[in-house]
Amino acid sequence: MEGTWFEMSDATASAREPEILIRAPQSTQEMRLGVDLQKQIWGYTEVDTVPDQMFIVAKESGGQVLFAFDRDLPIGFALSFAAMHSGTMYLHSHMVGVVPGYQNKSVGRLLKLAQREDAIARGINLIEWTFDPLQLRNAHFNLVRLGAVARRYIPNFYGRTSSPLHAGLPTDRLVAEWWIRSSRVTGILNGKVNISRSDAVRVSLPATIRESCAADVQEAEKIQTQVREQFERHFAKGHAAVGFEFDEQQSSYVLEPYED
Repeated sequence: MEGTWFEMSDATASAREPEILIRAPQSTQEMRLGVDLQKQIWGYTEVDTVPDQMFIVAKESGGQVLFAFDRDLPIGFALSFAAMHSGTMYLHSHMVGVVPGYQNKSVGRLLKLAQREDAIARGINLIEWTFDPLQLRNAHFNLVRLGAVARRYIPNFYGRTSSPLHAGLPTDRLVAEWWIRSSRVTGILNGKVNISRSDAVRVSLPATIRESCAADVQEAEKIQTQVREQFERHFAKGHAAVGFEFDEQQSSYVLEPYED
């Protein structure tokens, strides 16, 4: 459920340069910040808000809790849980979000890099998270700027939620795999640009899909269903989403044959 990098900053935040600090919470009381930030970022009602107790559990059971501050003002957070695949530990990054006034100011990137640094220090090689395939800037951020790959698609992962950002649609999710020590990730974080292979295929959707979600939910759900079917078909053939392309008319996921 990561996201919210896509809204423009407000005038208050842009009046001066933010002084961003990423750090772990210093007290149990500070965990409450995660509850307040969720409501600011996603507009959740109480029923969909992760309580502060779960932040405490994550921290004490091998996960991660990180907050972003502009001086003393909390502006974002990351919440991860310890997880395991086939006997190998990884981190499931359940939520990363930034309040609207600080989006597009690299706060999300700083949170992700702090997650990576902490995981590497603990000998962890993989961080996973889910993201909405219809959130195009998030897709670009995850695949192009961070170097994650996606090869699993989960229909309606969370069910329909109270968040206006989900527009009443099924919460379909791609699973991002961030192999944080890999040459792909290291190269991308150091500025390397990956070139698509000649046998790459694409899953495309309108560049205006977010506007469609707001204006015509039925049309948006029809597009969502088409995108789901394409991903499932390509993933079944051993492809992974490894890139993302923008133009004025449409945006496209780039999928290539992929092996571990």
